[in-house]
Amino acid sequence: MSTEEISQRLFEARRAGVLLHPTALEGEYGILGATARRFVDFMAKSGLSIWQTLPVGPTHSDLSPYQSLSAHAGNPDFIDLSELVTLGLLRRDELAPPVGGSKRALVKLAARRFFDGEGQLRHRDFEAFCAAQADWLDDFAIFCGIRETQPGMSWPEWPAPLRDRHPEAVAQFVREHAESIQAIRFEQFLFHHQWQSLRDYAVERGVLLFGDIPIFVAHDSADVWANRHLFKLDGDGNPTVVAGVPPDYFSPYGQHWGNPLYDWDAMAEDGYQWWLQRLESQRQLFDLIRIDHFRGLESFWEIPAATPEPRFGYWVAGPGRKFLNACFKRFPGLPLVAENLGIISDEVEQLRREFRLPGMTVIQFGFDGSPDNPHLLHRHEPGDLVYTGTHDNDTSLGWYRSLDDHTRTYVNRYLGTDGTGMPWPIVEAAFRSVCWLAMVPMQDFLGLGSEARFNTPGTVEGNWVWQLELSQCSDELAEKIREVTSRHERIRF
Repeated sequence: MSTEEISQRLFEARRAGVLLHPTALEGEYGILGATARRFVDFMAKSGLSIWQTLPVGPTHSDLSPYQSLSAHAGNPDFIDLSELVTLGLLRRDELAPPVGGSKRALVKLAARRFFDGEGQLRHRDFEAFCAAQADWLDDFAIFCGIRETQPGMSWPEWPAPLRDRHPEAVAQFVREHAESIQAIRFEQFLFHHQWQSLRDYAVERGVLLFGDIPIFVAHDSADVWANRHLFKLDGDGNPTVVAGVPPDYFSPYGQHWGNPLYDWDAMAEDGYQWWLQRLESQRQLFDLIRIDHFRGLESFWEIPAATPEPRFGYWVAGPGRKFLNACFKRFPGLPLVAENLGIISDEVEQLRREFRLPGMTVIQFGFDGSPDNPHLLHRHEPGDLVYTGTHDNDTSLGWYRSLDDHTRTYVNRYLGTDGTGMPWPIVEAAFRSVCWLAMVPMQDFLGLGSEARFNTPGTVEGNWVWQLELSQCSDELAEKIREVTSRHERIRF
């Protein structure tokens, strides 16, 4: 069955999946090869048919996948160098443990050999890739090339001619650094090649890929550098206002994300072409796509850059219906999920329902004592998704252990358990839900505590670094997952 055929049937029946970002996979030479395929095999044994990742773009030094250097590019750290040995672009003896700069050096070596005519990859495939991705790839390659010559500096700090993209200065840079820029294009070609091979492998085993689009992009990114007119920036390229959220149950003081905000009026002038290109890039990678912070399309929290505390922010109307109409006109049947967590107004839910977008419920959020809490099982709706927790939550076991006695008793009574075997009663509850898709972070399947938490919003240390050992993906665990998946009629193959 083709990817298109499987995607068309995506919402037809109950499914179960796992949330695991690829960086959590331990691979000696990279991720998008045997390591990722072994995880897909584990999913197939478990009866899980949806693999959800976080955004897969190249990150800054903080490793956050939500602050990427590009809204289109893939993270080159995912590339499996051992696959390049098979393709004749590297030798086995050249594969020292590839960390940091050594891995990038090996990719550049593979690029030189490719352009010298070595290896099994076809030049016409590379040229076709570059032509198909030209809307973003050229700007990204030049942006990354300049970054390599301006270490530790964000683009507003570059020399003004490069910062402001003066045609003569950019053209001169391209001439002087042609080999480096071409290697960056090749790096993206490798990512695309390996990702598509993984996607094909997954589809053959009944596994679909579920991606994530952050509604906002990083300031220090090729997207903002190349499209300054689409963002609210001053003459030097710095944001005049930034994104964030007011206080909510994720953060009592609100959050200051720092992302530049879109000039939605400017985006509307050409029918939101930048966003449509972004959606097309993600459609090439994923079968299902979540829009993170969907509420920002209805209204968003704008924080003046001069007074950066979230409490000084205010709500501003988003592009809403006009924008979504443009998206679905360009991509009929676009498989979107709306992340509708946090402070959600009636207007946000009305917009989501108007376009029939699945929303999210999270088991951990259900126990504030309110009987009409939408995250409680008896309040779930069939068209939505249910999670035990998200990448921003503590693990379910860590969360359960942190509860006060009163709330823990409430949880036990509601779930019909005495707490034995936690977090599996929570996993079982998610699978029992009427929601068509039940998603469980891998840490919860493994029964791990707070030491395995992936991210704590509002902090900058210790995030995005937890890793899974493939030995933990045992046949016994797969059988345990498959049994509960089958019992709640979520096996699709």
